[in-house]
Amino acid sequence: MSPEPRPESLLPLQPAVFHILMALADEDRHGYAIIQEVLARTSGEVRLSPGTLYRSIQRMLDDDLIVEVHQRPAPELDDERRRYYRITKFGKAVAREEANRLSELVRLARASGFVTRKA
Repeated sequence: MSPEPRPESLLPLQPAVFHILMALADEDRHGYAIIQEVLARTSGEVRLSPGTLYRSIQRMLDDDLIVEVHQRPAPELDDERRRYYRITKFGKAVAREEANRLSELVRLARASGFVTRKA
């Protein structure tokens, strides 16, 4: 049996993967809802194409960052063709490590004078 991968082993994450993990942090979502959540969280700055989304999702499923779930929020109001995804415990650990890594990069950039404070 091979040992469980360490969260740090997947870093740095591709930006799309990190955005998808953040979109799934508080609830299960289907693909289009993930795209909409990323748009909302980034005030329209990040637009995931369907191709990028579904290629990322496939890698994330393979890496055990997310799982497909079969429960639906309101089955009578939902399209049965939609696939819903949920972040895993390992996915949360990886996202946390990536957030810490990025935070440290920003700290270093500030110390180097590359980040200026907005007035």
